[in-house]
Parts: sequence; structure tokens; C-alpha cells
Amino acid sequence: MRVHAQRAGALVGGLSFPALSLADWTVNMTPGVTGTSNDIFDLHMTIFWICVAIGVVVFGIMFWSIFAHRKSQGAKPANFHENTLVEVLWTLIPLVILVIMAIPATATLIDMYDSTESDIDIKVTGYQWKWQYEYINEDFGYFSNLTTPAEQISNRQTKGENYLLEVDNPMVIPVGKKIRFLLTANDVIHSWWVPDFGVKKDAIPGFINEAWTRVDKPGTYRGQCTELCGKNHGFMPVVVKAVPEEEYNTWVAEQKATAEKERELTQKDWTMEELMERGEKAYATACAACHQADGSGAPPAFPALKGSAIATGDITAHIDIVVNGKPGTAMQAFGGQLNEADLAAIITYERNAWGNKVGDMVTPKEIFDYKNEQ
Repeated sequence: MRVHAQRAGALVGGLSFPALSLADWTVNMTPGVTGTSNDIFDLHMTIFWICVAIGVVVFGIMFWSIFAHRKSQGAKPANFHENTLVEVLWTLIPLVILVIMAIPATATLIDMYDSTESDIDIKVTGYQWKWQYEYINEDFGYFSNLTTPAEQISNRQTKGENYLLEVDNPMVIPVGKKIRFLLTANDVIHSWWVPDFGVKKDAIPGFINEAWTRVDKPGTYRGQCTELCGKNHGFMPVVVKAVPEEEYNTWVAEQKATAEKERELTQKDWTMEELMERGEKAYATACAACHQADGSGAPPAFPALKGSAIATGDITAHIDIVVNGKPGTAMQAFGGQLNEADLAAIITYERNAWGNKVGDMVTPKEIFDYKNEQ
């Protein structure tokens, strides 16, 4: 009842005092930090002032005509029927204005779509509800997930500075280099948007869209998915960190080393404790958004795992549904999203958490062998 009262009070306040409610709103675009974003801003301002000039002229003539030729002054309406000069003018003048506007707009669009001669190629794949970044020429990739605490989302904790715009693994790019983005999606249509870059491109399953950017100023830049993609659409932020080239090269070397260590984990001898610890973290990142942190799910779309036939039944069937998903349902195939160590840890965790206590475990080697048998 208190939450409903607070919402009602906020609504009434917003309607009663609109000037105060809109005090933080801005009415213009921001220039951004890339050449493309600044070109878009300049184009916007050029066309804006053209529209202002047209408005001043048109409304000026209209108001002057109403005032100077009003009936009380004895004005008589003139007949301009089939006046060739007037018809030619009101055709040519708009045409000239459109041509003047089209020239800079075309130049800007051509530049926006020219993704050739890139220095770095990054494949961006949208998932419900996270982003995967694959550095094509460097042979590594990772997922980027929201890290805003659930307590903030449910209003049990004060909102942070970057509420719903913070992730565990941001995209990292070097400044001064042309970065080409290859965008697609694994499930539904998403849209990758970073306002400071002037980049907004749909990620469509089965298609590859291209975009590019060159950032000259180091910093952290934030955006969001802008295509309605399901219940957690609002929890799918984009964070890009632009760093000096030396720092970027060091980061790439670290990522390669980490990726190699992850591949080696397939052959490691795991204990139940190790799998449960890793599984709890991996489950919170990859599964909790749908099946809830306590395994209670959100039926019917996302069934409960606590006490379920899947999590407590045949272990092979459990592996199959996690690796391959379930067609016709919201259950995704995680075989291509997570490595063997995380898959094994998640399955082991689901079978032994929330009171399930089946007592068995799955190793990364078993997941690796299962994939190869398919």
C-alpha cells in the first residue's frame, strides 16, 4: 500500500507542478565524443536553423497579413486563382530548400555507413538480456551483464550514480582507432546504442549489421538496448571503455591469457565445493534473471528449478536442456554462450542448491565430451 501511495503522490505532483517535474529535461542533442556524433549534431543544428528561418518567414507573413488586411480596416480579399508566378515560386523555393538540406545529410550518411579500413573488428551479439563481445582478430570474447544490485531495482537500497547503466565486463577499445562493429542477435531483435558515439544499430537474428566509431577522448561511455526485447529489456545496458593504445594492448594480452586458462579448466580435477562456488556465481549472472536467485522461477514462462524434475531428475536430460535449450520455450541454448567449466558448475549448482541436494556433480570434461558426441 505504501508503494502505491508513493507512486500516486509522484504522479499527482508531476501533474500539479510540471515545471518542477521537467526541470532536468534538455531539449537539444549533445555533440558527443566522435567525429560522426559531431557531424550528426552539426547537421541537426543546420536543419534546425533552416526550420527556424522558415517558421519566422511563414508566420511573420501570416501574422502581418492578418493584421494589415483585417476586415475592420476595409480590406478586400484578392484572387490569386491560377497565378502562375505564385505556383512556380511555392514549388521552386521548397525544392531549393530540400536540396540545400540534402547535401550535408547525404555526406553525413555516407560517412556513417563507411565501415571500411577498420583497425579492430568486434562482433556484438545480443541475448536476452546481455551482450556478447567477440574480438574477431584476437581470438577471445566475453559477456557483458548488468551489475546493478537487485536491492536498488526493488527500491530497498538507494539508487547508485550509474543505476541500470553498469556492467561486469565493459567493451574496451583503444582511442584514435577505427572500430568496426558487426551486430547480430541470438534470439530476438535488440538494438545497440551509445549516444556519445552517434551509433545506434539493430541487432537482428540471422543478419549482420555494421557500424563503426573512432573515439579520440579516453573515458567510459554508456548506452542501452533500444529495441523492446522482453521482460528485462530495461536491464540490458551498454558500457564502452575507451583507453590509450598501450593500456588496450596490455588488456588484450590479459584477456588472451584468461581465455587460455579457461580452456585449460576442462582438464582440471574439480571438487564439489569448487563447482558449487563457481556455479553460484555463474548462475547469478546467466540464469537468475529468469529462474530467480532462489530457483523459484517465474511460471509459466520460466519454471522453478527448486525441486523440479529437471534439476533433480536424469542428469543427462539436465545437461541437454542447459546445453541445447528447449525449442518453443524461452529456454535458451547455453552451449554456445558459456564455457564447459561454467556449464558444469551451473548444472552441479542447480542439482544441489535450494534443498535439491541430489548429491551428484558434472565436470567440465563431461560437458566437453557431451558436446562432441552431438
